[in-house]
Amino acid sequence: MPTTKPARSKGQPVTIVHLSDLHAGSHYFIPNLLSQTVDEVNRLNADAMVLTGDLTEAGFRQEYKMAKTFLDMINCENKVIIPGNHDSRNVGYIHFEELFGLRNNILKIPGVTIVGLDSSEPDLDNGRIGRERYRWVEEHFSVTEGIKILALHHHLLPVPGTGRERNIVYDAGDMLQVLVRAGVDLVLSGHKHVPHVWRLEDLVVVTAGTASSMRLRGNIKPCYNVIMLEKKRMRIYRKYPFAGQELIVDLSLDEKRYCKWDRVETELGVTSNK
Repeated sequence: MPTTKPARSKGQPVTIVHLSDLHAGSHYFIPNLLSQTVDEVNRLNADAMVLTGDLTEAGFRQEYKMAKTFLDMINCENKVIIPGNHDSRNVGYIHFEELFGLRNNILKIPGVTIVGLDSSEPDLDNGRIGRERYRWVEEHFSVTEGIKILALHHHLLPVPGTGRERNIVYDAGDMLQVLVRAGVDLVLSGHKHVPHVWRLEDLVVVTAGTASSMRLRGNIKPCYNVIMLEKKRMRIYRKYPFAGQELIVDLSLDEKRYCKWDRVETELGVTSNK
């Protein structure tokens, strides 16, 4: 029987599960791995689940229905699900909208705001946000208090071990500037099945691996992320279906500061020759 969590209040700890790249329908897709992941996620009793794209292999309706069967078994009321480049193949975004709703969406729970953006384009592997959405993103984050999280499929920063990186969001530089200006704390993405963490200014940028596909590079194992937010502390764990977890981020949200050179000049009394 699904469990019902009591209503949250601002200031309570928040648990967010970050999945990506299920690839239902691929011959690399392992249903048993996804079933185990669903069981583990349900034991966490998470406050939110974020899925950063590539639910399917080729965007076909039967693949979407297979993915939905598993995702409906996750006992979490708050879900942010966005499409990836594989989902937008073969006009698959139509099936996404019919089965999962809007491709761009916003979730607000006490103390946390998550904005999900569709960075995919039909039948292309590259990603794009587009300047027409910059103001929309910034406006939603600027009126938000607490932790601010952006979720998208494609990378905003290169990820080691992914070979020649050709699929960074086309307008990543402009988008990163928007996020820094809006005070975003965390960016979640997927795409290359390679888990990694970057720090850029005050941003923590986290990519997820795949929990259910054996299309893996090198010694990478199937995995997903669990984000724990408690007061002014952020911890992120990389969890392996059937095989435990490891801590990959432990950050004080009070102490993360980035000092730009112009501020350093002022504080130290340095005279610039610019």
